[in-house]
Amino acid sequence: MNENMQQYLDKAQVLIEALPYIQRFNRKIIVVKYGGSAMIDGELKKQVIQDVTLLKLVGFKPIIVHGGGKEISRWVGKVGMEPRFINGLRVTDEDTMEVAEMVLGKVNKGLVQLVEELGVRAIGISGKDGALLRVDKKYADGQDIGFVGDIKEVNGAILFDLLEKDFLPIVCPVGMGDDYQTYNINADDAACAIARAVKAEKLAFLTDIEGVYKDPEDPKTLISELRAEEARELITDGYIGGGMLPKLQNCIDAIENGVSRVHILDGRIPHCLLLEIFTNKGIGTAILNDAESRYYDGE
Repeated sequence: MNENMQQYLDKAQVLIEALPYIQRFNRKIIVVKYGGSAMIDGELKKQVIQDVTLLKLVGFKPIIVHGGGKEISRWVGKVGMEPRFINGLRVTDEDTMEVAEMVLGKVNKGLVQLVEELGVRAIGISGKDGALLRVDKKYADGQDIGFVGDIKEVNGAILFDLLEKDFLPIVCPVGMGDDYQTYNINADDAACAIARAVKAEKLAFLTDIEGVYKDPEDPKTLISELRAEEARELITDGYIGGGMLPKLQNCIDAIENGVSRVHILDGRIPHCLLLEIFTNKGIGTAILNDAESRYYDGE
């Protein structure tokens, strides 16, 4: 067998390996929280959108929830404002909220454009549209951090309607309070709340780390899979801290509210979504409910 033929056979094997996963998740909802370096690097951005578009074209029902914190900080600096944080949360006064909504809207429509260029119909919406995301004002340990919201209700009917009409929804994490004021929402929180509301089969977080480590200083301690209870024990035992702590808590919350599995992936790896979803080994960390197993091949 010549070398060229072997290359073709290797490609065929990749497609065969993907088959059980395509069958397993056909017509299932997958929520992708898109953030980190994958939003800044142009090539990574293109690859993420290619991944999500491919998921759509092979029969999945993806929903993108995007962040934009780095871009907001950049624009806040551009207009001469000084970003402020309390307990890691951005203080969002009226002027900052105006900048944040403008920037997130720009990011949102840019993602819509990329998806449309690949031949898939996409609709960008904010949490204000149709009261998709209703919020209460959020505080940081009792301290006022301005127009930052905690999601209290998701109008999932809007997303179900868009999916039914064969659109790919792209959600901007801005919500509305009972006072009809605009509030900024943490994108991880928004993705988690949306995944719960639509009973997503999968929720994937694209981050700037490989996954969950038992020892953050030792990359060899990367944990490939966790049950929700095991993840909670890691938090209780003090192994998880920093930005991973709220992310892992969101993962546990999603699992305990009907999401089958949650993935924490390194968005800096090209096509990380395809590697996780369509290969036997996967990458990153998967948090599973008690009824799920990691590998579908042969089940």
